[in-house]
Amino acid sequence: QVLLEESGGGMVQPGGSLGLSCAASGRTSSIATMGWFRQAPGKEREFVAAIERSSDATAYLNSVKGRFSVSRDNAKNTWYLQMNSLKPEDTAVYYCAAGWNPQFIGNSYGYKHWGQGTQVTVSS
Repeated sequence: QVLLEESGGGMVQPGGSLGLSCAASGRTSSIATMGWFRQAPGKEREFVAAIERSSDATAYLNSVKGRFSVSRDNAKNTWYLQMNSLKPEDTAVYYCAAGWNPQFIGNSYGYKHWGQGTQVTVSS
């Protein structure tokens, strides 16, 4: 079993920045990909960004490329999402997720363990 604990989030004005962290515990050796998803009210959950545990390979949702950055610290079993130039349409509950297969890095099918979610609100 893998437990994920998120931190960060909050409210920011358009153009601002926020950072999220996700700390994993338990059977962390089983984690192959470290991802972030989000779900806005009335919308389906969507993939945002992810990074492979054993390489520098990353993947991003097109609409966040150049604004968001995913990184990891394997020694701490923690990964991060730095969000810059935030827009109102980035408002959502953000979830971190631990995946089992890099082949599915951008698909929720590839993730077995999920954080509790943290609210990100971008508003003036």
